[in-house]
Amino acid sequence: MDILWAPWRAKYIADSSKAKGGECLFCRVVKEDNDQQNYIVYRSKYAFIILNAFPYNTAHVMIVPYRHLPSIELLTSEESLDVFNLVNLSIRAIREVYNPDGFNIGVNIGRVAGAGIESHVHVHVVPRWNGDSNFMPVIFNTKVMPETLDETFKKINVKINEIMKKPSNAE
Repeated sequence: MDILWAPWRAKYIADSSKAKGGECLFCRVVKEDNDQQNYIVYRSKYAFIILNAFPYNTAHVMIVPYRHLPSIELLTSEESLDVFNLVNLSIRAIREVYNPDGFNIGVNIGRVAGAGIESHVHVHVVPRWNGDSNFMPVIFNTKVMPETLDETFKKINVKINEIMKKPSNAE
């Protein structure tokens, strides 16, 4: 069996688990009044869309319910529907802005399954392009991101609010 080493994930998991004052990162940022700085691109009734600060690809977002729960089956029907609707909204916006060739959608429940923030369930939406795994990560252990998180935030926020016919909160 081949082994794919990703030691940078250990730092990400450790840092994510040590949120300010022991508070969950998602619970903390959603209470703050600074969506752009926290990369929260959209808020709905039961959940929100946030950029992943350590993206696998450009426009990697996460859909996070407001309630602090460790697993998806603990969500109410209304919360589940809202989360899934935000997955669809994210895909539509990312498709219109970035035109990816496909998507990975995933929920990691528990540390053993790869959850970096295991106490607060969230859904990853990762756009994929043909050839997005190239020689850079393989040979140089380096992922090339073609734009900043700030630029990605602006593009996705504007597109989602355009789709939802709301004013954007991107400066």
